[in-house]
Amino acid sequence: MPESPIGATLYGGIEGGGTKFVCALGRSPDDILESVSLPTTTPPETLAQCVEFFATAQGRHGAMTALGFSCFGPIELRRDAHDYGCLLSTPKAGWSRVNVLDPFTAAFDVPIALDTDVAAAALAEWRLGAGRNLGSVAYVTVGTGIGGAVAPADFAAGRFMHAEMGHIPVRRDPRDRDFAGVCPFHGDCLEGLASGPAIRARWGCSLDRLPPDHEGPRIVAGYLGQMAAAMALMLSVERIVFGGGVMSHPPMLGLVREAAAEYLNAYLDVLKDALTDYICAPLLGARAGIAGALLLAAAAKGGL
Repeated sequence: MPESPIGATLYGGIEGGGTKFVCALGRSPDDILESVSLPTTTPPETLAQCVEFFATAQGRHGAMTALGFSCFGPIELRRDAHDYGCLLSTPKAGWSRVNVLDPFTAAFDVPIALDTDVAAAALAEWRLGAGRNLGSVAYVTVGTGIGGAVAPADFAAGRFMHAEMGHIPVRRDPRDRDFAGVCPFHGDCLEGLASGPAIRARWGCSLDRLPPDHEGPRIVAGYLGQMAAAMALMLSVERIVFGGGVMSHPPMLGLVREAAAEYLNAYLDVLKDALTDYICAPLLGARAGIAGALLLAAAAKGGL
């Protein structure tokens, strides 16, 4: 394996999602030397492909000094827990009770920092993106699942368990009474009603495939607007960033703002004329997750 260039520190990053795993090797989030996107299949296959990527990439670029792993959840993040690194009861079939760290600790003798995918994205947006120079930011991803996290991490209360905001109950839209929801644990929680799989189960396609006058985007945005309003009321963060595949449908961000305003009903004076700035898209776009993973790696090594 070649030595890293003098003065250069290489970090590895993994963004592990329900649809794909993104792996990257680089000097910083803005200086990625090599990356790959791998479909999320079975745990042995997916994790082995990630290990192979880093082994091969290090052969070309030099040894990484630390690895940051941002993973979908729920996952055990307490380092003193006997099952640290294990996915818990997750809706992702075949992944419950899988220890996602084991293949990497066996293959690489480097510090490994683990957090949820959405927490890493929140960290990246706070440090480098839409939350830069703010005291706090919340990040919400709406895709295969729905998750939310707050950065900086010490702004959130406690670390007994990480937040699972996608599983909060929401008020049902009257137009949506007949859909049971897809969450295997709660049925019609937020994720069960507004995630990508919920949209496809209900209407047979993604939001951008629906007719322009279809009620679907407003129904989904209504649920997400409830989430935004609840986060503003409970967390009092300075900005809420919405990312993920579902939010890539252009009308969604504006519809979420409208729904949040409706649910808040002018209750928070500071947000009455500020929702355009308060609820926004990620400045880093789809890079937020892998950028956050590399920041986790750097923090594990005391860099960046």
